[in-house]
Amino acid sequence: MKKIFTAPFAAAAALTLACSLAGSWLAALPYLKVIGALVLALLLGMVSQLFRPAVDYARPGIGLIANKFLRAGIILLGFKLNLLALAAAGVKTICLAVVIVTLTITGTYWLARRFGVNPHLAILTASGTGICGAAAVMGISTQVTTAREPAGQLRQQEDEVVAVAIVAILGTVFTMVDIALRPLLHLTASQFGVLCGGSLHEIAHAVAAGSAGGATSLDAAIITKLSRVLLLAPAAIIVGLWYQRHHGDQPVDGEKRPLPLPWFMLGFILASVAGTFIHPLAPLVPGLVKLAYLLLGMAMAALGMNVNFNVLFTRGKNALLAAGLASTVLMLAVAGAAKAFF
Repeated sequence: MKKIFTAPFAAAAALTLACSLAGSWLAALPYLKVIGALVLALLLGMVSQLFRPAVDYARPGIGLIANKFLRAGIILLGFKLNLLALAAAGVKTICLAVVIVTLTITGTYWLARRFGVNPHLAILTASGTGICGAAAVMGISTQVTTAREPAGQLRQQEDEVVAVAIVAILGTVFTMVDIALRPLLHLTASQFGVLCGGSLHEIAHAVAAGSAGGATSLDAAIITKLSRVLLLAPAAIIVGLWYQRHHGDQPVDGEKRPLPLPWFMLGFILASVAGTFIHPLAPLVPGLVKLAYLLLGMAMAALGMNVNFNVLFTRGKNALLAAGLASTVLMLAVAGAAKAFF
């Protein structure tokens, strides 16, 4: 305990908490709502690098917050998933989410690799595009981090930042595109909500675009989006197992390679079960979800404090192009599915 709760950890907690709270406050403003609190916290963490002495002093605690607080935030985020509401949405919505997540991850990864993107950045970008943006990038990253040497670990942390930036940029752009195309697509309010929830990256993006179509559209957008979020846990296991097999470090001296089982994802599922079926918890759920976003915001801010800006603007170009093409195909495909089946 003494090794954890040190002065640098306290400084890191204060800095990241300030960024997370500021991100939540800014995300409530009309023109920043579409960006989302998590991405704003990341950006504020990046800006905090201007205060280099403070960040350097807090450095030993920043990594701990980026790692442990991330897991705690994802567990608590499970309370946001109401399993009864998802079940009421019907088999069609769940099936659509499975198809979206599966094809988007595989398609985006394939494109990124064709464009020369390294496997680690490619799978993080693909996961963020296919599931739920920044939270998916960070959740999947715990399953595909294989480097043992400090240089490799730093490179993989840089990939995380680049992937988060890509899904944030594209999610914001396609939110505007969906809203602009709404009159031209001739979709019902419910169909437009399915389009928003099925094609946009962050929950904030789906909410922002879905609300443009009215209350019915917003409800459909949230349910469709949360159906994709529900797949974060199984996707993390499958992607982790696949990545370890194809891109993980080779075992040394006959050592056994541990299976990448994300135990915190079990907590995510249990939290969703508890929030759905343990009714005395109902009054606490909104507060627990807010705490989840607060912790995730702190983790994102910690990540931003480690950003290498040169890497952000060089390594991410081809990954951005691949994810942009995949997002375009995803939008058109979901629009067609919404019109045909909803």
